[in-house]
Amino acid sequence: MTSGPHPPGRGSASSGHRAAVPLTKEPDPPERDVSPSNLTAGEHEGGHRTRRKWSARSVTAALVAAVILVAAVATLVDVVAVRAGRPATAWRRHLADELATRPVDDVWMLTGAAVAAAVGVWLIVLALTPGQRRWLPLRSPAGCPRLRAFVDRNSAAVLLRDAAMRVPGVGAAHVLAGRHRIKARAEVRFREPRQVKDDLTAVLAEERDRLALARPPRIAVRTRRRTR
Repeated sequence: MTSGPHPPGRGSASSGHRAAVPLTKEPDPPERDVSPSNLTAGEHEGGHRTRRKWSARSVTAALVAAVILVAAVATLVDVVAVRAGRPATAWRRHLADELATRPVDDVWMLTGAAVAAAVGVWLIVLALTPGQRRWLPLRSPAGCPRLRAFVDRNSAAVLLRDAAMRVPGVGAAHVLAGRHRIKARAEVRFREPRQVKDDLTAVLAEERDRLALARPPRIAVRTRRRTR
């Protein structure tokens, strides 16, 4: 997101619908002992720590359920047919013969085992990780621990970019908002780049604090003088 030399105003029409912050209520998290040294800035101010939003992963769950359902129905139909006196289908006889005759070190056996292991690891990672990486959790109010709020990373980057454009000397800025780091690149039109970098770092830190993120990311600023 690189803007031109005319910085947009905070009250402009493009800024009115930037940051959509969904609010949800969830059960209280389990209590745990936290030492004062492990508290974030928001927790020192009386807010509650907000965890990342967990993804429902409906597409992955639907695909896994569909594969299991098809395999189970095909096997069940064939077993019922065999119990009724009919011969087993060709695919099941072929599969049984291959599994019974192929050695363990066969290339197809190793390939199938590797694919099955990779799929299993992928499913375990999906089950143990929250996902939803594009949402940044905000601090919950001190009196409402069940209230959870999130801000989109792109919307946060737009707000930070607008703040960067208000720094004197910045002609263009590009900001990426991550979970652990905010990366900002700015082109300097006038003033000393070192002074602009210091002012830009301070302004971005102030705007980051206004966002009330549960885990404020670090700020990394790079400046360069505009050559044309």
